[in-house]
Formats: sequence, C-alpha cells, structure tokens
Amino acid sequence: MSHKILIVDDEPAIRRFLKASLESEGFQIVAAETAAQALAAVAQAKPDLMILDLGLPDLDGLDVIRQVRSNNPLPIVVLSVRNDEPGKVAALDAGADDYMVKPFGVEELLARVRAALRHRLQQQGLGPVFRLHDLSLDFMAHRVAVAGTEVKLSKLEFELLRLLAEHAGKVMTHRQILTAVWGEAHRDDVEYLRVYVRQLRSKLGDDPAAPRFIETEPGVGYRLKAD
Repeated sequence: MSHKILIVDDEPAIRRFLKASLESEGFQIVAAETAAQALAAVAQAKPDLMILDLGLPDLDGLDVIRQVRSNNPLPIVVLSVRNDEPGKVAALDAGADDYMVKPFGVEELLARVRAALRHRLQQQGLGPVFRLHDLSLDFMAHRVAVAGTEVKLSKLEFELLRLLAEHAGKVMTHRQILTAVWGEAHRDDVEYLRVYVRQLRSKLGDDPAAPRFIETEPGVGYRLKAD
C-alpha cells in the first residue's frame, strides 16, 4: 500500500505541483488549504505524513504542529518561505521532522519525505541494534562498532549517538539534543555540543565534509542519516 501524504498550503499552484510530483512517485494525496482543514484531515484521512506551509490564512503553522504533536506522531515536513534560522528552530522544536525553504527542488523534497517516513518506521520498530551502513549500535550492551571494529565512546558520546539513532532521519535542534543529553541547564551550550559532535565524528571516522552518518543542519542542529 502506498503512503498517504497530506499537503497543507494555501497556494493552489503549490498544491497542484506537489500533488502531481508526489503522485508520480506513487503516493496518495490529500490536500488542505487552511489549518482547520488540515487538522480535520489528520483526524479523518489519517495520513502517513504531512507537508505543511507555515503561512496559513487562519492559524500559524507552528500552532498546527503543536496541536498535531499533542496526540499524534505524524511525521511533518515544513515547506515555507521563512528562511531565518530562528524560524527553522522554532518549527523543529515544536515537533516538525524537517524544514525546507521555498523555492525548493523536487528531488530534495522527495528525499526528505522518504527520510521522514523511514524515521517513523524506525521509531515504531526500533530493535536492540541500530545499523547504518557499517555502523552498528547495540542499545542494550552499549556497544558501538564500525566495519566490525569496536569503537570506544564515553558515556556522553554514546548517549549523543543513541539519541540521534533513535531519531534517525529527523533533524534534531541544538536545544533538543542538549536538553535530552545534558539537561535543561545546558540547553544553550551550543559550542559544547559542537565539541562532542567533532569527537564523535572523529571516533566513527565520519568526514563532516562528506558525512556517511551525522549531517549538520547549519545554525539549526544535526541529523543521523536514515540510510
């Protein structure tokens, strides 16, 4: 069965373009042009993913994200003209899985949709061992290996990698990561996080210029690839 995607955008041309692009890839499409229609569609159509424009006529898209997130793990990919870093962070902190800026490339959008869908499946069926290419992470044994060779990580490095693995395919903001791993008191220590990410990448043999595992979202946070 193909995945069902809810497109929420008040511009008819954008809705038509997204519908045609996604249907050509085998997705089923439900469309809405207001927040009220979107929230009704989430409840009634039960989509597998939402593509959401933040600039809706009846309610800010951030409020839509918060309302959906209050009781639904539906993956949300934001598609917006807002290109400021605080806006991206606000959407991701509210619960969005990813954020793209208009104008956008269809191939990149499709890749991010697939990643968000994989992230949800990963969460639903997360087993005791996470694998990505030649990286393996044993949650129970606290063991990490690359190409069969064990990698020694500190407790905090392991917790950082585990958090990213639990949300593979999803952008995690600096604040989300810092709060989850180090606690609320360290939620703004971004440089501290960067040091740990550099250490983790070094131990995993991950080149930040061409990452196989950990991707940087500049000014926003990090994402562990889903495949």
